[in-house]
Amino acid sequence: MHLITVEGINVYAYHGCLEEEGKIGGNYRVDVYMKTNFAEAALLDDLSKTIDYVEVYDIVKAEMAIRSKLIEHVGQRIMDRLQQRIKNMKSCRVRVTKYNPPMNGDIEKVSIEIES
Repeated sequence: MHLITVEGINVYAYHGCLEEEGKIGGNYRVDVYMKTNFAEAALLDDLSKTIDYVEVYDIVKAEMAIRSKLIEHVGQRIMDRLQQRIKNMKSCRVRVTKYNPPMNGDIEKVSIEIES
């Protein structure tokens, strides 16, 4: 088994329970870790035998553009779309990080992880 990572997908999005978060937005980072078998791709130098990073990025970007109250919800949507579209993927882990969440304290970031 092999691991492909697409890390540091930085987006500006409008997730959050507070109304102003839907207007102001904030910075997010998404990391995707996918287990697959890319032995044939490595041997043949053939993109169709592995996971296309651009497709992963496009899925993340599209799902992050849809407002959710919870990053748990958007993370699950990302996972669901990856499982639907990426046929070579055996398992996956998605991390969604929200920077500077509006809390009563000095909090740099909060994250969720979903694994299949």
